[in-house]
Amino acid sequence: MTKLLGLCCLLSVSLANAQEIIPDEVSTVEKAKDSVVNKKRIKADGVAAVVGDYIVLESDLDREISQLEAQGADLSGVTRCELFGKLLEDKLYAHQAIQDSVIVNELYIQSLVEQQIQGILAQAQQDMNWLVKYYKKESEQALRDEMYEINKSGYLSQEMQKKVIDGVEITPEEVRTFFNDIPKDERPTFGTELKVAQIVVIPEVTDDAKQAVIDKLNGFKKDIEENGASFTTKALFYSEDSGSKNSGGLLPTMNRKQPRMVKEFRDVAFNLQEGEISDPFETDFGFHIIFLEKIRGQEYEVRHILLRPKVTPDAIKEARDKIDKVRELVVSGKLSFEAAALEFSDEEETKYEGGKLTNPTTQDFNFELTKMDTEMYTQIQGLEEGKISEVIQDEDRLNDIKFKIMTVTDRIDDHEADFARDYLKIKELALQDKQVRAIEKWQKEVIEETYIKINGVYRDCDYESNWLKTQ
Repeated sequence: MTKLLGLCCLLSVSLANAQEIIPDEVSTVEKAKDSVVNKKRIKADGVAAVVGDYIVLESDLDREISQLEAQGADLSGVTRCELFGKLLEDKLYAHQAIQDSVIVNELYIQSLVEQQIQGILAQAQQDMNWLVKYYKKESEQALRDEMYEINKSGYLSQEMQKKVIDGVEITPEEVRTFFNDIPKDERPTFGTELKVAQIVVIPEVTDDAKQAVIDKLNGFKKDIEENGASFTTKALFYSEDSGSKNSGGLLPTMNRKQPRMVKEFRDVAFNLQEGEISDPFETDFGFHIIFLEKIRGQEYEVRHILLRPKVTPDAIKEARDKIDKVRELVVSGKLSFEAAALEFSDEEETKYEGGKLTNPTTQDFNFELTKMDTEMYTQIQGLEEGKISEVIQDEDRLNDIKFKIMTVTDRIDDHEADFARDYLKIKELALQDKQVRAIEKWQKEVIEETYIKINGVYRDCDYESNWLKTQ
């Protein structure tokens, strides 16, 4: 049973009627208020609540707890009432998303269901018949339909939450007021922070390697257009985009208003006709072909196949020799780290800042030691301020291999929050506080306008939100 629970976590949702057999147990108010680590469960399976168009079954909560436990969550001190309140919130978001006509990306949800099914079957080393029987469904289609509806509900909930806080902005004066309202003895303490810089050398890709990839993509296109081969199957087997290959190259729905889209990809995708496959083209990620599957108004549904040219051993050796020489120049004092970064680094994002890395969370140059990415921490661990690391072989989403040297340019020890020095972090805290208040206000208003019915022991829970209203 433990193994099956772990497998089911891949769904990241609970299937409404796929319940385990739960022994009879007396339903008491105390058990609803108990910590969820109490293994006794309420007998399944009645309707525990209705939120708008959605119902919450008593067994939904048990499966939610099982999934969290299988994922390693610490549930000590968490009550069934608290988790039940979270389920109510999710249903409220999903219900209101439908009222607000939030658009559902059907192809994305279908591909998500397929990924979940294939993931479970691969880990369980079982077939579809086993999965259908395990979830007590009449057919594979019945299972897929139910998984679709659950994923759709989760998608709507997420999109509605984004919609609630998307318009929340904060002014500098609000940030200052937020900070000044914090009693001095309660102000946050920020951990040790480092400024980190690096010089990166990337092996060059030869023209022959590029042409080999272009020829392969042209071969895919010809096979699909002339022989009726499947674009989806080609993507599953050959695409090097790990984020989309398992869904047959399917990408999130595109539209012309999306600001953060690779220009080359945008230009090709929006110049295709429905059902057309592009010629191979290059982006920073490698070479692509695109299949425009469907156009719905301003929405484009596309699949793609990504291939990356292979780097030759000679190019790798040349890059390694180059970074060795750069390190020697810096360590000997013949060239400063900043000057070496500007002259030799292949990383456009950092070379003009003296190699300094930008923290993606705070958008400044400071990295809090306790929150630092594990990989970066490993690479600079033990590196004294101003010292140069040994050559590090690394990779990223664009390059299978690269070489770099790193240095710590500044270190700030643990300190109490300072408005000027820590402004960006304080701004983020203030924005989060304002978003929480916006959600609370939205929730209060929508709860009053929505039909909600709480049944059984859950009527005696102490909710933060007014779920019971006048019940």
